[in-house]
Amino acid sequence: MGITVFDDVSVWVAAEEGDTRRYLLRSVTLELTEHRIGIIGANGSGKSTLLRLINGLTRPTSGRVSVDGADTVRSVRQVRRAVGFVFTDPLSQLVMPTGREDVELSLRRRYRKGPERRNAAETALTGLGMLSLADQSIYELSGGQRQLMALAAVLAVAPTVLVMDEPSTLLDLRNRELLRKVLSSLDQQVIMSTHDLELANDMDRVLVVDNGEIAFDGAAGPAVDFYRRLCSATGFA
Repeated sequence: MGITVFDDVSVWVAAEEGDTRRYLLRSVTLELTEHRIGIIGANGSGKSTLLRLINGLTRPTSGRVSVDGADTVRSVRQVRRAVGFVFTDPLSQLVMPTGREDVELSLRRRYRKGPERRNAAETALTGLGMLSLADQSIYELSGGQRQLMALAAVLAVAPTVLVMDEPSTLLDLRNRELLRKVLSSLDQQVIMSTHDLELANDMDRVLVVDNGEIAFDGAAGPAVDFYRRLCSATGFA
């Protein structure tokens, strides 16, 4: 299981006028060791920035992020082999005409022989109940089905850490429950952002992000309660 460490990490961008900085994350220090970790907060609070730091998609402006001791800037290839990332919009990562082809593409380095690669892809697709849809065009699939295809492609390469950015956004109830079942069975460490508070309650640890800072860090129930109070006090959702 991966251990992700944030050491006084900040991410900022220059404001349009002058030298003022606009912080996306400010002075975050964390050690993420639990099996399933949820991240909740308002849109624009910094959740996605926090996730993207874990596999080097975003670089810290200051501080350091490491996964199992590998620096996400200096050892980005090693980190990305260990960290699988599932985006909110599956069309941003499904690049082949069908789900089967996409999963096989993700396995091309692990399995050089076509039959072995095909068998491994079918195993991954079966685990998410997607084998029957494997040869359909991804554009004929629903948003939720595309999301599960993208997840199958990431899980097929057996990452140590699975990072997911709002994975249930496009899912109907049946597929949402399937996602919950899959996440509960994975050996990988799962770190995900979500607006689904019921899904957040399944996590071992939940971070509440507010205005680029960690406003709460603890067990799921108290974290969700804190977030509800925060929403009521500030009026955001």
